[in-house]
Amino acid sequence: MTEADTRRSDNPFPADEDPLIGYNRVWFNLLRVQRSLVPRISRILREAGVEDPIWYEILLEIERAGPEGVGMAELESRLYVPQYALSRHTRRMELAGLIHRTPKPGRGRSRILTLTPEGVGKHERIWPLYQAAIHEELMPRLSTAEAYGLARLLIRLYP
Repeated sequence: MTEADTRRSDNPFPADEDPLIGYNRVWFNLLRVQRSLVPRISRILREAGVEDPIWYEILLEIERAGPEGVGMAELESRLYVPQYALSRHTRRMELAGLIHRTPKPGRGRSRILTLTPEGVGKHERIWPLYQAAIHEELMPRLSTAEAYGLARLLIRLYP
């Protein structure tokens, strides 16, 4: 981005003396939106037996991996979840009877994640509830075109 780009007159926040503050605004608004939406959606998922929204994504990725399962390191990189948080979630999911965590052959403490019979298809069973909660939160605020536009912008933020 050139300096001229940062001085554009189409700043929707003209009181910002420094147009680079826009990046700060993006960051803090992403955090606040996440914090405002997750509690309501999480409550609906907990009622369906899923403690945290990330559990849905973990179940989905393990099922996609097939019967041989998926390694923790690979799952970390797919979901952008730090190792300590993923370990905590998968330990809880194992206690809930949804997954198995077995040591990966070789050196180290790596684990392979597979689904239990209870975990197989769980993401499909909760998806209608999850989707309805997402729609309830976002449809009143965004048109379909805006949702796709925002999704495209957010994808650009992935590393």
